[in-house]
Amino acid sequence: MSIQTPARALPSAAPDGRTVAAVVVTVLAWASAFVAIRGVGQDISPGALALGRLLIGTAVLGLLMVGRGWVRPQGREWGLLAVCGIGWFGVYNVALNAAEQHLDAGTTAMLVNIGPILIAVFAGLLLGEGFPHWLIAGITVAFAGVVLIGAATRSSETDLVGVALCLVAAVTYAAGVVAQKPLLRRLPGLQVTFLACATGAVCCLPWAGVLADDLAAAPAGSILGMVYLGVVPTAVAFSTWAYALRRMDAGRLGVTTYLVPPLVILLGWLLLAEVPPALALVGGAVCLVGVALSRRRERVRTPVPVAQEAGPTV
Repeated sequence: MSIQTPARALPSAAPDGRTVAAVVVTVLAWASAFVAIRGVGQDISPGALALGRLLIGTAVLGLLMVGRGWVRPQGREWGLLAVCGIGWFGVYNVALNAAEQHLDAGTTAMLVNIGPILIAVFAGLLLGEGFPHWLIAGITVAFAGVVLIGAATRSSETDLVGVALCLVAAVTYAAGVVAQKPLLRRLPGLQVTFLACATGAVCCLPWAGVLADDLAAAPAGSILGMVYLGVVPTAVAFSTWAYALRRMDAGRLGVTTYLVPPLVILLGWLLLAEVPPALALVGGAVCLVGVALSRRRERVRTPVPVAQEAGPTV
């Protein structure tokens, strides 16, 4: 799908306090989701968990939509909504849930977070955002940190199925972000999130019977965990993400999610008794350096005024 954009995008202004707060909420909520999925996944299967989470998220987002204006999507916007809803909300959630049946939360987060690299590349190619030098430097350094985390958390139990599922999640995540960005130029962020979440829920309806069976046998803690996934990492975090994406370049915003793997490792250590190796902590620090680099602005040189032509002086 081609996305028509200007040949060259101007650099965006530095984000304000609300945008930064929206990014912080998103990153913290998504980091907690990896740990919650790891715990809830013991009692609720991947497809059923995706359906339950998306149904709850759609209900919460629907309530938030009450009393707000509605902008009718037009033309190719329906196609972009389908890419975002089917890919990022539907396929991504099922693949992520299934991956955590094979891999620990930290390793899953590390692998999925090749997504920001794909976002930056896709956004540069399709959204006209270009490839600023500091963004490239940040991507390179942060990816090195991700590799360190992967080397530290890798174990003999890691299998190719889990890795492949993480790659599917990363690709659909990146495609969803790049499809979402043009939508936010005209459509309200909350409306886009609601429609995408509802589309993802419809895609997961084949697991409705499995969800009913799993909920009948699941303990209360797992059910509450699914509710949490639907409300916070889905309804709240995707809305704050859309708010930030409307005000930031997709590539630069995507790199901030490199903060997720070190946070997941920390939460997994505290809540799941998954102790991170020392090398993983080093990798997390490198990720933070990469994010900091990507946030730097290109230096704008002040043009030197050209002297007016004049006759020879004596």
